[in-house]
Amino acid sequence: MLPIIVSFALAAAFTWLFSSRFTPLKILDHPNERSLHVAPVHRTGGLAILIGAFLAVLLSGSLGLLNEFSNVFILSAAVLLFISFLDDLRHVAIGIRFLTQALAAFLVCFYFLGIQLIWLFPVAIALVWMINLYNFMDGMDGFAGGMSAIGFGFFSLIAYQQGAIEPALLCALIASASVGFLLFNFPPAKIFMGDAGSTLMGFFAGIAILYFHLENLLFAGLGVLLFSPFIIDATVTLLRRMYRGEKFWLAHRTHYYQRLVQAGWGHKATVLVEYGLMLLCGGTVLLVAQQPALQWPVMAGWLSGYAVIMLWLEKRVLRRA
Repeated sequence: MLPIIVSFALAAAFTWLFSSRFTPLKILDHPNERSLHVAPVHRTGGLAILIGAFLAVLLSGSLGLLNEFSNVFILSAAVLLFISFLDDLRHVAIGIRFLTQALAAFLVCFYFLGIQLIWLFPVAIALVWMINLYNFMDGMDGFAGGMSAIGFGFFSLIAYQQGAIEPALLCALIASASVGFLLFNFPPAKIFMGDAGSTLMGFFAGIAILYFHLENLLFAGLGVLLFSPFIIDATVTLLRRMYRGEKFWLAHRTHYYQRLVQAGWGHKATVLVEYGLMLLCGGTVLLVAQQPALQWPVMAGWLSGYAVIMLWLEKRVLRRA
């Protein structure tokens, strides 16, 4: 428990520091056409999550609770963090960001999958999408932090139930650091996660889905279901914008969560509903994780449920916005 407490406490302390007037990193998120906020807000909260979790990982290693990390994993995360932090400081061309993300994704996927080309490329592409969709969905107070806390929290529970102590601890450290961040990010937010945080959270979520599947801890489809509140919204929004011939790579406010805020629900009500959805997804995954016969029917049921929810929102709520 000590590393988990340390991860939470350090993330909370650094989030407070980065959101205060004493911060050494005064990087502000100024409102634009994609934003739901109206005044500049600090965007270094993701660094606080990473610092808290990383220092707790070092503590866990010193206590003999974790083995040494793969150099490939460390290098990929460091490269991705570097380019994302630069993007927080000043705009980095989308081509450079994409190439960096692709490099990090292919390095990690090659480490896990070797030269299985039939899986290497599609999994790497999926990981790049996970990095970007997490960034796209980090646009509402308390949203990305809540998804990280709940998603990785359930990953930790699932691994612990099966005696996989190391992945359980790693996921718990990310979840607890995310909760520390949420103390200052819950509506009304004093600080945002920023690109450095959101891209790394997406990267870690994608790796967790892949790792748990390869280690037979959790079927990948259920890992996707665990993070489906983000994955479904981002993917459906992208496909809808492409179908309409819109410039989908440009900033916008057409994700379902953004449209709900604009429809009058507000940040707090929308994020609490989203938390409920995340908890339902996590509870479902927890219930069927060890029941292979139920997994595909459950995923099909959830997919149908999402279709019904989105159609209802389009007809009853969002048309009024």
